[in-house]
Amino acid sequence: MRTAILGPLGPVSRLTLGGGIGQIWGETTHEEALATVHAAIDAGITLIDAAPMYRNAEAFIGEAFAGRPPAGVRFTTKCQLGSPEPRDVAGQLTASLEASLAAMRLERIDVFFLHSNLHADGFDYAHGNASRDRFSTAWSLYETEVVETFEALKAAGKIAAWGITGIGVPTPVIAAIQRTPRPDVVQAIANLMDSPGALKRYAEPARPREVAADARAAGCGVMGIRAVQAGALTAAIDRELSPNSPDRADYDRAAPFRALCATWGEDPAYVAHRYALSMPNIDTVVLGVKSRAELAMCVAAEAAAPMEPERIAAIDGLGLATP
Repeated sequence: MRTAILGPLGPVSRLTLGGGIGQIWGETTHEEALATVHAAIDAGITLIDAAPMYRNAEAFIGEAFAGRPPAGVRFTTKCQLGSPEPRDVAGQLTASLEASLAAMRLERIDVFFLHSNLHADGFDYAHGNASRDRFSTAWSLYETEVVETFEALKAAGKIAAWGITGIGVPTPVIAAIQRTPRPDVVQAIANLMDSPGALKRYAEPARPREVAADARAAGCGVMGIRAVQAGALTAAIDRELSPNSPDRADYDRAAPFRALCATWGEDPAYVAHRYALSMPNIDTVVLGVKSRAELAMCVAAEAAAPMEPERIAAIDGLGLATP
């Protein structure tokens, strides 16, 4: 498998195994999840992206490697901090990290992410604003408490690097990238629709390609997420969705993409992953796979990338990108 430089971490595989193994997105068995972890390593994947909210992912990672992961394999985890009292930030981040280390049976995490959205002080979300302090971190907390805690954890050797999940309001995400200290790694939406789907709670445009470009220009590593936009870019959604779900709306809107893939005789998820792997400024693409069969399709997509310019033009010509 090809590699790319992920900021200060150096070379990592172009594919990252994500939290789908945690039995959170579609059904998979305990045995299949563990087999998928081992198959990913056998395929050359050297980065595994986890989080406490990915249900059983961290526990399965700990079980798969029993505290002795193969040399060269890196691990990330996250904390959805929200906006607690300033005095509680360091304790909550540290407790979350310690719990993740225990679950994965590791002594150190390679990248620890702030999994919350970022918002300017006084900002109101278009959707879910009443629970803002649960899923989003205020800019003042980020500047004065979060960054300091991350830097302290790095200095203590508990983490090698830190990052942000750059799916929140684009303006503060870009501000975080441009300030010093800046994140070592940024996770950014990377799909042909430029859509965060149900993750988007704010009114302004998502600007995912601008986030990725700014992160790359600042020297941050960039991990692309949502290559198939929560299933919207697959042949069929593998879980129940509300008719009003943004992910369901994206699936319906992507009908021309599925029709185009049919003319090529190719699976839409395969094509969507090839597209994401061909996007500029993306170092590694995080997979939401939950089985060896899904993993094998993604590995084949990586082997076939980069996508031909005429195919990219045909996909872009469908006009599916979110304004």
